[in-house]
This record gives sequence, C-alpha cells and structure tokens, in this order.
Amino acid sequence: MKSIICFGEVLWDMLPAGKKLGGAPLNVALRAQSLGHNAAMISSIGNDGAGVELAEEILSHGGTLAHIQVNDEFATSEVLVELDEHGTASYEIRMPCAWDHITLQEQDMEAVNNADALIYGSLVARSDVSMRTLFSLLEKATYKVFDVNLRPPHYTPERIMSLMKAADFVKFNDEELYEICTHLGMDEKELEACIRFLSEQTGTDQICVTLGKDGAILFYNETFYYNPGYKVTVADTVGAGDSFLASIISKLLDGVNPQDAIDFACAVGSIVASKRGANPELSNEEVLRMIDTRKG
Repeated sequence: MKSIICFGEVLWDMLPAGKKLGGAPLNVALRAQSLGHNAAMISSIGNDGAGVELAEEILSHGGTLAHIQVNDEFATSEVLVELDEHGTASYEIRMPCAWDHITLQEQDMEAVNNADALIYGSLVARSDVSMRTLFSLLEKATYKVFDVNLRPPHYTPERIMSLMKAADFVKFNDEELYEICTHLGMDEKELEACIRFLSEQTGTDQICVTLGKDGAILFYNETFYYNPGYKVTVADTVGAGDSFLASIISKLLDGVNPQDAIDFACAVGSIVASKRGANPELSNEEVLRMIDTRKG
C-alpha cells in the first residue's frame, strides 16, 4: 500500500441529473483509495450545509477528512456542469470559494513529507493563497505529479509552466498539450515531437497524454508506450481522466511496467466514462475484462 496525497479542489458537480461529489484531485484520491492505497485530500470546504453534506459524501466513498479544512468566510464550491450530446462536460466554476483559500498546516507538510506521491492540478493555482500553500508542500514532496487541467479563464501560461517545472510526472489531454506547445513557440503537431519538446522545456521525462476514445500515450524514461483505447458507450466524461491518472500512478508506484500501467489506466478511464458521475464503483474483475477485450 502506497501513501498518496492530493491537493486542490473539492466540490459539488451540479449535473443535469443532480449533484455529484467532484473536484479533479478529490476524484483522483478516491479512485486511488479504491485501488487499495492510502489516499488523502488536502483542501477546504465552507462552514455551511453544502460542506457538511460534502464531508459526509467523502466519508461514504471511503475517503478521509483529516486534511480538509473548514473555512468560515468562504462557501463550499459548487460547479455547474453542462453535457453535450456526446456526454462531454463543460464547467462554470465560481470564485472565490473555500478551496481558493487552503492555508499551510504543519500536519499537511508532515503528511506530504511522508507520502509516496503528491498529486496536484492547475485549477487550484488560480488563487495566490492556495498556490503559495501548494509550492510550500511541493518542497516536501518525494514524487510530484501534475495534472494539467486548463479551465478558462482560471489559469495563465506562466503559472502552468511553473507548475510543470516543479513536477516529476505531468499529465495532459491532447488539446492541453497543443495549447501549451503553441504558447512556447512549438508549431509542430506531431504528438511525440510535442511531448519530447515539453520534456525538454520542463525537465521531466515522465509525460502522459490522454486522447479520449483513442486511449493515451505515455513517455516514461525516454520510451513511448501506447494504448489505443477501449470501446464503450459514453454516459459522461466527468472524472474519467481523474480515474485514469489515479490508476496509472498507482500502478507505476507499485512497480508495474509502464505498458501494463497505461493499459490498466485506460480500461479504468473507459469504464468510468461509461457510467454516470466522477466516482462510480468498479471492480478489478471489470477492469481485467475490459483489458481482455483489447487482447482478444
């Protein structure tokens, strides 16, 4: 069992069918917990009814509240989610909210110092308060995983670059990869060339790019690994990338070879996309059956 700490937003996703527990780093933490690791979330909720309900929901999913602060000044985050005809989500993320004001706590620094990985995203860095806390925690982290999560207008290219340069492992989707490369003056659209370019720019040789229904590509210690995806009927895409990230990092921390890690992660992400909400239950047998469909 590995220890994984996630930092960033916890919130209610206000979906057309009702509200669901969400926030990319929380989704990662809950999926990592379900995969048998000791995962915890550093964040903040409001001292309000939505916060009480959110805390109860985290516990019901097997999570912990040990590192979730309660803020008396700012409200618990609620995000309006719209789905298009393909189940692809778009988000209206209001600010400020409680997770914009995550303060540095001694117990959190100790937890990160003792953890096998710290996973963080870009959305939380929209706030100077939470970003300062994040960079203090990064100084304590052994293995730093950055989930690029571009949500206009909640980021700047400069902050994204600083977060990438701090990381040991960076995960994008393909649109995010191309946007960042273009900003840095890279006009090439060949995927592997863009990945190598960003590897040079950021100093990390562990980069993963998700490709939606076409799977993912992993650049790991100078070698490329590929998975072409698994065919499913998409219910919604909310949280699929988060479950993918939790799965691939879990497997890599366990010493699984990179090809098996990306195959497993793509299967998990596909199954999550076939179900409603960011944190559906799934079994290891379900994942293995999905992987076998590709082998067959």
